[in-house]
Amino acid sequence: MIRSFSITDIGQVRKLNQDYVFSSEERLGNLSNVFIVADGMGGHKAGDYASCLAVKTVKSEIQKSFEQSPVKILDGAIQTANDKIREAAAMDENLRGMGTTMVACTVMGRFLQVANVGDSRLYIIDKDNIRQITRDHSLVEEMVRMGGIDRETARHHLDKNVITRAVGAAERVDVDFFQEEVHPGDYILMCSDGLTNMIEDDEIHKIVSSGKELEDIGKELVETANSNGGRDNIAVILIQIPG
Repeated sequence: MIRSFSITDIGQVRKLNQDYVFSSEERLGNLSNVFIVADGMGGHKAGDYASCLAVKTVKSEIQKSFEQSPVKILDGAIQTANDKIREAAAMDENLRGMGTTMVACTVMGRFLQVANVGDSRLYIIDKDNIRQITRDHSLVEEMVRMGGIDRETARHHLDKNVITRAVGAAERVDVDFFQEEVHPGDYILMCSDGLTNMIEDDEIHKIVSSGKELEDIGKELVETANSNGGRDNIAVILIQIPG
């Protein structure tokens, strides 16, 4: 049985927490388990409304889906969340322009299926390595991929928070899917950019591979992000593959 721990934190600067997480180690619809991180964007209150609405919609759509394929289940659920956000924004001018990132996953035996929109991330971490599985949908990441800037410059770029894809931003959302093999003892880390903008990957690896309890690791990640400035809300889900 996989084990997990999830936590969100408002950070040191923001007045509102626009990050939203959902964790189910139990079966949900036709998926053995489901984990979701969403980081909302928009004006006052709109960002937290978007992330909450998106996650609740995805959860409910997974529950009632008759599909067997995890990709079809997740894609259908995220497309419906996209529609719901756009409908709500069209009806209330205070919610106009709202949207959210989303990274979702399900563990199926030895395999991990991941869905991603935006710049919230999923990593696979073992005692030796940390690997980012998702690719950020951000202006700066596009510049890195085109060879315009290097990875180090990207970390401190003024436009690093400008995302190029979000749930709710367009009539249809383009979702990236990844399938990875996982091994006994691996950790899966899902997080918003409030964590990754405050802690370097090698420091994340050091904390996660420390051998502590999942809850202690999760809290240490949040505390470290806050002690480094905590400039944004922080969301963390940790999943441990049984050894």
